[in-house]
Amino acid sequence: MTQVFIDATTLISLGTIGELDLLTTLTGDLVILPLIQDEVTTEPAQTNLTRFIDEYELRTCDPAIHDRTHQAKTVLGEATENGDVHLIAAVLAYTTDDRSIGVVSDDRRVRTTARGLGATVTGTIGVIVRTVDEGLPPEDARELVDRIDSHGLHMTGSLREKAYSLIDEAAATSPK
Repeated sequence: MTQVFIDATTLISLGTIGELDLLTTLTGDLVILPLIQDEVTTEPAQTNLTRFIDEYELRTCDPAIHDRTHQAKTVLGEATENGDVHLIAAVLAYTTDDRSIGVVSDDRRVRTTARGLGATVTGTIGVIVRTVDEGLPPEDARELVDRIDSHGLHMTGSLREKAYSLIDEAAATSPK
């Protein structure tokens, strides 16, 4: 089973608007690491995240990460352990063992590094598009994009248009 590690960027975006449940449409076991949880400090995202972890009994640790944190710090050029280091440590551990791993992040550096190391990568918009594949009406998905935009993600006009385009493509090809 694929392990899907969620970054703070997505947890904050979806947690702020009370839509963390959208993550359950992803295929795989969701993992939210402690250092990532610690990065979610704003309300209501923090409270919603705690509830989400408890409700779905999500994994919040992975022992394989500890063997790869030094290597991940080197890869990222980081002096200390942080959420990004732990995400990349997970990618290193899983891809070295030829195990499937996904990363959900809006952080460009994390996304690029994780993808380059062999992880499947998506972001908050990808999660919303996935919900359209699962049957969410495209109008509702566009409304989610607008809510995220107005509550902190602050998209450029071109990113918002790209999100709408991906939503429309998903709706056109969705079997539901």
